[in-house]
Amino acid sequence: TTLGTLDDKIELNRRMNETLEAMARAFFRDWFVDFGPTRARMEGRDPYLAPDLWALFPDTLDAETGLPKGWVKASIHDFSEVVYGAPFASRQFNSGNVGVPLIRIRDLATHSPGVSTEQTHKKGHMIEPGDIVVGMDGEFRLHIWKGPKAWLNQRVCHFEPKHGIPRSFLAESLKEPLAFFERSKTGTTVIHLGKSDIDTIKLTHPGDGVLGAFASIVEPMLERSVTNALESRTLAAIRDLLLPRLISGEIRLREAEQAMEAGA
Repeated sequence: TTLGTLDDKIELNRRMNETLEAMARAFFRDWFVDFGPTRARMEGRDPYLAPDLWALFPDTLDAETGLPKGWVKASIHDFSEVVYGAPFASRQFNSGNVGVPLIRIRDLATHSPGVSTEQTHKKGHMIEPGDIVVGMDGEFRLHIWKGPKAWLNQRVCHFEPKHGIPRSFLAESLKEPLAFFERSKTGTTVIHLGKSDIDTIKLTHPGDGVLGAFASIVEPMLERSVTNALESRTLAAIRDLLLPRLISGEIRLREAEQAMEAGA
């Protein structure tokens, strides 16, 4: 059926995104956590990457840092601008899509803002699909935003990669420090992530060559996953619009098919 076709495509996109995200994590872990290429070179094993990529990796680990030779730890601020959400007035929130959607902590998991606002805040910061956002109360999970363009509310922050830093690399690098903060703050009623915590984050910089290689492989995966998610949102909206009208007899199946084709 028409609606079944929409559901099938939504499910296909979901499964594809699971695969893309797993592949991105696997590349990151091998290169930047396990140091797989460097360890393989140290042990004289056969290359498992293309020759131009293989040559980018050091063949020794630094005795002091434990990192591949030449790689360094650097401040989060060498990798990213950190932008904090603004305190929009809750009395001006509306659930009728009037104004601009607003991302609150509760909206991060669903990528669907529950409220909008007509307020313009002097510290307002707009989030685009694909941006890295993190909630700062309760849990500090990182999300690649897959919802609509929206304002960022207070207690949510945006990690905006600096020039030459791939979004995919920054996102994967931040997951462990954020998980550490979440673990270390247990015991309080509601845990809070502060600017002072974020300022202490240090990430590994492997050099521009390795970063560029990672970007060429993994950034398209991230971009495709965002595109898939946005497409699924559109398809779900079409389905939810058509279903009640089909059930009520307001439109016939052929009309629904034509509406679906127009919206696709």
